[in-house]
Amino acid sequence: MRYLPLTPADRTAMLATIGAASIDDLFVDVPEAARLDGPIHDLPMHASEMAVERHMRALARKNTVAGDVPFFLGCGAYKHHVPASVDHLIQRGEFLTAYTPYQPEIAQGTLQMLFEFQSQVARLLGTDVANASMYDGSTACWEAIGMARRITKRGKAILSSGLHPHYVSVAKTMAKYTGDLLETSLPTLTAETDIDALIAAIDSDTSCVVVQYPDILGRIADLQPLADACHANKALLIAVVTEPVALGAIKSPGEMDADIVVGEGQSIGVGLQFGGPYVGLFGCKEKYLRQMPGRLCGETVDATGKRGFVLTLSTREQHIRREKATSNICTNSGLCALAFSIHMTLLGEAGLRKLASVNHALAVTAADRLAQVPGVSLVNDSFFNEFTLVLPKTARPIVRQLADRQILAGVSLGRLYPGVVELDHGLVVAVTETTTLEDIETLATALEEVLA
Repeated sequence: MRYLPLTPADRTAMLATIGAASIDDLFVDVPEAARLDGPIHDLPMHASEMAVERHMRALARKNTVAGDVPFFLGCGAYKHHVPASVDHLIQRGEFLTAYTPYQPEIAQGTLQMLFEFQSQVARLLGTDVANASMYDGSTACWEAIGMARRITKRGKAILSSGLHPHYVSVAKTMAKYTGDLLETSLPTLTAETDIDALIAAIDSDTSCVVVQYPDILGRIADLQPLADACHANKALLIAVVTEPVALGAIKSPGEMDADIVVGEGQSIGVGLQFGGPYVGLFGCKEKYLRQMPGRLCGETVDATGKRGFVLTLSTREQHIRREKATSNICTNSGLCALAFSIHMTLLGEAGLRKLASVNHALAVTAADRLAQVPGVSLVNDSFFNEFTLVLPKTARPIVRQLADRQILAGVSLGRLYPGVVELDHGLVVAVTETTTLEDIETLATALEEVLA
């Protein structure tokens, strides 16, 4: 039974107050073609719970499960092994009953977990501090651009051609409402990154330069020269990491003097889950701490000297005046942050480095084998667990043919950059510890057949 708290008289009074004649007047901005003209077509008005479950299971069976087939998809979401202990621990009542610390002092377990999460993220990213997480990598990237604007009092951000196009899209959407000018460009299928071009583009109006590490094609660049150029022009360097496992093998952006480091934490503790929920990572230099969005947990002692945890900073619209807020995010990704922290704790530093080593070794094996397929060439001269191939034919239909063979071969650049002919032959392949040598050979053999 539906609960309708408002009477018709209540609704009439509310509509009169705001000057609307009817409920329909509230939706005039929605194009008429996009509005329902009645009940949803071909959908029954009601069904039993068992019937709905049966129908949903039938729909779910149409999905190809990542773990059931050779899987090489990447570009910001990666199939890593998540130990069963992670899912077991995040469901303990101590965590589930104190999910969001609106009364921080009585949510000590949650605050301690977030404090540990922040410590792990700061160490991983190479930053002085990290917050209690963001929604995901793309929104964290935008929040970093906004933070750079507040710090530098400038409104132009230069986005690397190697930045994930979805991150660029989110930034463009948000920039419509802030007036930020975003300079963007498209990647090229070469081993060279655009670091030199980014350095040349920095001027006195630049608030920040945003660069992905490794980038969308899997290329790895030395960020130190770019950081030096940014600082010489009083701009900030923002580094974006979409594959945090890479930081178990390569130098962190913070070590190369990046001012703000953001990223997607899905690879650690969080399954693919058909695209979410995920967990955004956000770290920065200590001097910019008070401009950091979201929340920050801190460690202290109580009146008796006992160790405790507090919500040190919470510069959100829910807590302070809107004009002083540094973020409009409603919360942190608490459950996914917990999963990240548990998985990272289980790995430890030695485990993370070993995991990264296994990823890289398998990726090298895959790159060498796939580059032997007639007509296929490897773009990268450096990569972690993801690299780009150039196929002799348009990549997107090839990916579709391989999917029909139950092989998820990778992400075609034509899908990421529709209409950009120069990128149509590019295929981004990701390899993780879940990839087997048999998977690699299966992909190589099938690729040879469909390209023949």
